[in-house]
Amino acid sequence: MEFRLLGSVSVVTEDGDLPLGPVKRRSLLAALLLRPNGPVMVEQLTAALWDQEPPPRARGVIQGHVSRLRTLLTSADAGAYGIELLTQGTAYVLRVPKTRLDAHRFEHLVAQARERRDPAEAVTMYREALSLWQGPALADVCPSPPLQAAAQALEELRLATVEQLAAGYARLGEHARAATVLRTEAVAHPLRESLSAALVTALHRANRRSDALDWFHRTRRLLADELGIDPGRELSDAYAMALREEADEAPTQTATRTRAATVHAAPLPPTTPATFPADAADLLPRAPRGFHGRTQELAALCRAAENEAPVCLVTGPAGVGKTALVLQWAHRYRADFPGGRLYADLRGFGDTGEATLAEVLREFLLALGVAPSRMPESASGAAALFRTLTADRELLVILDNARDSEQVRPLLPGGPRCVTVVTSRYRLPGLIVTDAARTLPMDVLTPEDGTALLAEVLGKERVLAEPAAARRLAELCGGLPLALRVAAARLADRPDWALSAMNAEMVDATRRLGLLDVEDTGVRAALRLTVRQLPEHVARHFACLGRHPGTHFDRYATAALTRTDPATAEATLEQLAASHLVTETAPGRWTLHDLVRLYARTLESRPDALTRVLDHYLATALAAATVAEPGNESCVPLPPDFLAPTAVRTFTDRDDAMAWYSTERDDLMQAAAAAHAAGLHSRTWRIVMLLWPLMARWVLDGWTPLLEMALEAARADADPAAESRVRALLGWVLTEEGRSDEALTCVKAAPALSAHAGDLRGEASALVVLSWAQAALGDLDEAAEGCARAVELARKADDRYTERLALYHLARYRLDTGQWQAALDTATAALAFEDLPGTVVASRVLLLTTTGEALLGLGDEPEGIRRLGMAAREAEISGYDDGAVRALGVLLRVSADAGLQARYDAAVARLTTRT
Repeated sequence: MEFRLLGSVSVVTEDGDLPLGPVKRRSLLAALLLRPNGPVMVEQLTAALWDQEPPPRARGVIQGHVSRLRTLLTSADAGAYGIELLTQGTAYVLRVPKTRLDAHRFEHLVAQARERRDPAEAVTMYREALSLWQGPALADVCPSPPLQAAAQALEELRLATVEQLAAGYARLGEHARAATVLRTEAVAHPLRESLSAALVTALHRANRRSDALDWFHRTRRLLADELGIDPGRELSDAYAMALREEADEAPTQTATRTRAATVHAAPLPPTTPATFPADAADLLPRAPRGFHGRTQELAALCRAAENEAPVCLVTGPAGVGKTALVLQWAHRYRADFPGGRLYADLRGFGDTGEATLAEVLREFLLALGVAPSRMPESASGAAALFRTLTADRELLVILDNARDSEQVRPLLPGGPRCVTVVTSRYRLPGLIVTDAARTLPMDVLTPEDGTALLAEVLGKERVLAEPAAARRLAELCGGLPLALRVAAARLADRPDWALSAMNAEMVDATRRLGLLDVEDTGVRAALRLTVRQLPEHVARHFACLGRHPGTHFDRYATAALTRTDPATAEATLEQLAASHLVTETAPGRWTLHDLVRLYARTLESRPDALTRVLDHYLATALAAATVAEPGNESCVPLPPDFLAPTAVRTFTDRDDAMAWYSTERDDLMQAAAAAHAAGLHSRTWRIVMLLWPLMARWVLDGWTPLLEMALEAARADADPAAESRVRALLGWVLTEEGRSDEALTCVKAAPALSAHAGDLRGEASALVVLSWAQAALGDLDEAAEGCARAVELARKADDRYTERLALYHLARYRLDTGQWQAALDTATAALAFEDLPGTVVASRVLLLTTTGEALLGLGDEPEGIRRLGMAAREAEISGYDDGAVRALGVLLRVSADAGLQARYDAAVARLTTRT
């Protein structure tokens, strides 16, 4: 298990990244990882999670995220790696070996590299350290001052390390490699003078003095335009050295070199344009306006273009800005391609049909100077001539909107100094196989970059007047540049319209796509062209995915939606992922972008798709509950009109089942809400009830609103047995939350409802919960009477699981009233039920503890201590810390053994991870 801060905040396991969920949960994890093994106060977490005034329930939100984070870590067996999330008063501590934190390993490797005298060893370590970076540090966290400051500090360390790596290459005499490393970062950080100075020095030492001088003038103009300052001493000295050596060169070089020296012999004024050969082909469309951000993607294109004859494949969903990125990059670095710049829109996803090979090659050859009368007649002849003409050129070829690899291959240039950039909504793995294409997948913009894009189009004043509304608009557009531009166009056409007014309309999901269309451009039109390219059955299945009620789905859920088998569903998901209509967020877990989901919902699909996916969740949750808590699954029978899925996932053991519950928790809750909204009441309460193994494990995770919705659905379903079951579970949760009065009011009617429905088992369970609430309010006699009645009903129903539960609680109530012998007899009777399949250690530990306490009360101290010792050991061995605390706590009342105290303290410390 590895924790990553150098890029997107993530937790990497052998099975893939943990699904951390919303940005605030990732931000909380980042805040804890920035101070590993040390306490982080709730106030510090609040400052990290909210960049403005926090909400009144900020502490509760933090507790909820901590609880979910613990669930995720537990499901991934984090304890086996020495990783724990602890509570210490009003602070939290994430105990983690620092070797499992990428930021620590990075700093450790850099420190080791600095100590190496051998520059080759230092270079190796610097490269290893930099390889840990997956993108900007803390890339997807809240834009709060503490986290932004931490990200900036980490980025400063990275840039300093890049400069040290380049210095290492220089000591080895590998100045070209130093220039390659520095150029990528200088592109991404054009105002960082130390980078530019090092690059100028590396370029001139690599005998690329013209490039060195050109880079200096570029940086000088940027400093003047952006900051209004002149270059500092370090950059000026690097320029002076390169200029002096340029002037001292012998006049025996080629004419081309002499021309370059002439151009760069003196500083260029800021307004001087780049100089190109008169015969250079240039088919580039104009640079996009209002372009913002994408610093990392631009740098990645630079890195890819530095290889020999590279093919760079830029992929992403419709409207994500692939063409804008590539054209921005091409215009920014057009001077690097003196042999020409060719562009063709292959129209792989257009309404007007694809561009033919002959059509594109004709345009390219004409641009390269081939006369129309000498144009080859066949497409293959034209392709051969194109390769010949590009063999010795430094040429850029952009092939935009490619549908497949076959469309691209005949258009690849022939020279080793040519660069080809392909954009597509598909992944085009064929190009990776045959032409070693370097892939650059594009994602949507962050809310910060989305807001900046709005400012570019609307003007900074309008956005600064409503910063929160601008950020919300960026979120409603899902960070999709096309959607943001359309929204901005609507606002630009209405200068008196507030951004908040646009948001009020965009919140309505049924209208959002319509608001993101303008004339013949918009999100809906772009997605329609993508879907039209899909095979018919894949397009039908895509429409069904729009009916999924949650945010993530697997192959089983997809199979239920589409009425296929899991293997067919998985193949469909792979095809949709290849066209960037779905995204795989973790192995076997997929999601739809919000706007793509809204579009899918506008398409015609199976009318029973929602019911089928709800029944998939019912069947899977029932299978999980059967394994997690055997013997209790029949409390939620399947509905009479149940639509059985073609396949149901199986679970190997309780840990496997509970891991599924933890992963699917949010989607199960969303499924219940969708069922309730659709009036499918019989599904609503069943899905909620089948979450009870998770509720039993994390009872204080705020289940009450969900259970109240289930109670409403059970009433609407006119099912008294269901209403009784829901009331009982809700009453138990309320009691655990310390709301015993509300619990008593809620559960009072439950036994009678079960009796009316003839549900003996339900009546017994309701009486147990009712007694729990009564006991919490101090009415132990009435609680014991109810439990005794529950024992009789469970025995009559031949329900040994509920009978054992009722016996345990009855024993506790008798123990609390000093009825030692009765408590001992009752607990002993319950221990006889250990032959039940799936009997868990917890029940045995609690019953052993009860018998030990009863024996102490009867004066049999040796046997009582023996029973309590057994309970404590079994609890510790099984990891049942709650039980260990109870048993050891009783033992400490009759023993001052220091060893017992140490064991008790250790169990309490472990138990804090559950609160």
